[in-house]
Amino acid sequence: MASRSSALRYYILVRLLLAPLMIWTITTVVFLLLRATPGDPIDALLGPRAPQEAKDILRGQLGLDAPIWLQYVRYLGNLLRFDLGSSLSSQGETVWQIIQNHFPATVELSVCGMVVAAVVGLGVGAIAASRPNSALDAGGRLFGILTYAVPMYWFGMILQLIFSVQLGWFPIGTRYPLSGTAPQGFTGLYLVDSLLSGNLAQFGTAIYYLALPSLTLGILISGVFERIVRVNLKQTLRADYVEAARARGISERRIVTAHALKNALIPVITVLGLTFASLLGGAVLTEVTFSWPGLANRLYEAISERDYPVVQGLMVFFAVIVAVISILIDILNAYIDPRIRY
Repeated sequence: MASRSSALRYYILVRLLLAPLMIWTITTVVFLLLRATPGDPIDALLGPRAPQEAKDILRGQLGLDAPIWLQYVRYLGNLLRFDLGSSLSSQGETVWQIIQNHFPATVELSVCGMVVAAVVGLGVGAIAASRPNSALDAGGRLFGILTYAVPMYWFGMILQLIFSVQLGWFPIGTRYPLSGTAPQGFTGLYLVDSLLSGNLAQFGTAIYYLALPSLTLGILISGVFERIVRVNLKQTLRADYVEAARARGISERRIVTAHALKNALIPVITVLGLTFASLLGGAVLTEVTFSWPGLANRLYEAISERDYPVVQGLMVFFAVIVAVISILIDILNAYIDPRIRY
């Protein structure tokens, strides 16, 4: 036990030391790619027909006239001071302010989408694995393939056409009606703030506007969990201890829910955490399709506007989230499964 604990501590220490290297690599790649792709942020700000003298003045004010290596050194120096910079297109708005204003919307959408994905994916995968070589098993496979292959933006638009345009059950987009007063609170999460203030009407409205984007995101992600659960649960159901449980007369449902499913969920935890981390930083298509005012949508706008500081700052922020969550997932797996060695 002592040797395993020391090995785990050593592994965690190595991961913590490698995390800054990963963040630095992502930062460097994004910095170089932004400057290698066609387009000029000054043209995006002033327009291509602006006088060249005005362009040169603004370029000097923003520090974009300096050599690339000097811009890179300045940027790394700002990062070491936790200064992510300020937006070029929104004068006076810092990247930290953008994160504060838009990140709660992304968190809310990602959490609700993950809940839908976990419930649907684990349920379909468990049912399919418990009935091998049956119609349910074939249906589970088809579900996993379709949810993986269908483009998210196309699926979102189809749901909008059906449930918003044709049936009128849900709003087409946005996070809250413009005519209403959004929940106010320190978290920025409408569901949480409305509950803390005791305003159930605002809570219901927030759920109403969140439902369709969450279903879109959750259903398409659920296929990943379905495939992992189905494959691992099938292998677990062939284990010796499962056969012994069947020989003792334990019902198949209890074997699946109380014994096999718990062991089959170990790899799911890893995928669950990393998928959630990627959602926090990459639910761009869903947010753009539903005009969701989240951080991924803001990143899409910054890329379109060639807003270097915002793109770089948000990518660093997302990289830190992925690094932290991946380390936490590894630690959680080690404590859940004592067979894991480092």
